[in-house]
Amino acid sequence: MKTIMKRIAALVLIAAMAVMAVAGCSKSSGSKSAGNKSADTMFGLVKEAQALEKKTVEVSAEINTNGVKASVTLNGKSDGKATSVGATVTYGGVTFSLDDVIVFTDDVLYINAGLILEQIKPFINTAGEKAASVVEAFNHELNRLHVPVYLEQEVLDLFPDKYGFRIKTVQTSYTCRNVIVASGLLAASKLGSDGSMFSVIKELGHRFVPVLPALCGFYAKGIQFSKVAGVRCDANLTLKIDGDTATTEHGELQLTDYGISGIPVFQISSPAVRALYEKKTVAVAIDFLPEISSEMLCTEFALRMERSKTEEKADRLLSGLLNQKLMPVLLKYAGIHPNEMLENITSERMERLSAGIHDCQVTLEKVRDFEFAQVCTGGIRTEEIDEKTLESRLLSGLYFAGEILDVDGICGGYNLQWAWSSGFVAGCSVS
Repeated sequence: MKTIMKRIAALVLIAAMAVMAVAGCSKSSGSKSAGNKSADTMFGLVKEAQALEKKTVEVSAEINTNGVKASVTLNGKSDGKATSVGATVTYGGVTFSLDDVIVFTDDVLYINAGLILEQIKPFINTAGEKAASVVEAFNHELNRLHVPVYLEQEVLDLFPDKYGFRIKTVQTSYTCRNVIVASGLLAASKLGSDGSMFSVIKELGHRFVPVLPALCGFYAKGIQFSKVAGVRCDANLTLKIDGDTATTEHGELQLTDYGISGIPVFQISSPAVRALYEKKTVAVAIDFLPEISSEMLCTEFALRMERSKTEEKADRLLSGLLNQKLMPVLLKYAGIHPNEMLENITSERMERLSAGIHDCQVTLEKVRDFEFAQVCTGGIRTEEIDEKTLESRLLSGLYFAGEILDVDGICGGYNLQWAWSSGFVAGCSVS
């Protein structure tokens, strides 16, 4: 929504600048107040227009924000008596017109910011801010090119014949010269990626790297996860495989009743799940206070000890530093009972607590199921695919695109980009 409002505001600003540019070129004969006209009519900008009488307004401006190009053209003619000036807006490759954006009265020029907002906001909402708009855009292009689309066609078999390929479905069969397989793997099975094409592809001679869930959470042990379920906190995560550091990520960690989740967990999920599959020991070291060094934390503990009152308890050491649900769990991890008297906590035990906060070790037991995974790691071995065309090296005319191949990325749109880019390459190769 913030992005939408920024784009709308930018378009309004363009129109306002255009109006001011026109008004600024004229000689003014004095200022007249518009009173409450602005509030009554939702006209956002008021300018003198006496000198613009019988003048033509032709102003255009462009904007490029967040990679989205838009242009506004204002044009019309004023006779000084309530003449309207329309605007033409080009956004996202679509051009549409707005009437009565600018209105001339006796001596005042208004820009109707409210109308611009009203007309552009729904367009942006439907055209650029929803996932469904991607499907809609592809459907429009398919319709324009008169490409037949057959849905709900479960593929039973795919094999080469003298015409190219034969595709057998539950309903019928199809003959074609080339085939692009973009069936996905096992993530988001409700969308059709249920693995039903695996056996068909294997029959054609292709091999799979084991398919595993990725960009998902893990079941873990090491702390009382049931006590901290729902806690979100900024943390550093270090993935360790058989004791060796594999990678480090930073971000908002989500603690759940089963283990760990959140963006930094998703980022390390691919190597972690692969290591679990290979029966390796997989652990994650969590730094719950990455912005505070161990030395600074121990100093803070010592100050709190000095300032403490009689009969204060150990949780006083962490008050205000960590989530309240997390404090007793980390105290216990360091061997300190939350109700233990603060005066009994030695400097050595405070150092142990600091170490536990900065290096809390949890062991990953298993990955969550495919239904919770955003993507999969694994797929058709890439050495069996021509990297320039995505055509099978085993069977001419057979192409692959998207997640079905052994290619996966971290969070940030990389997997979507791979789907679109690989589809583009395969399509261009066939054509």
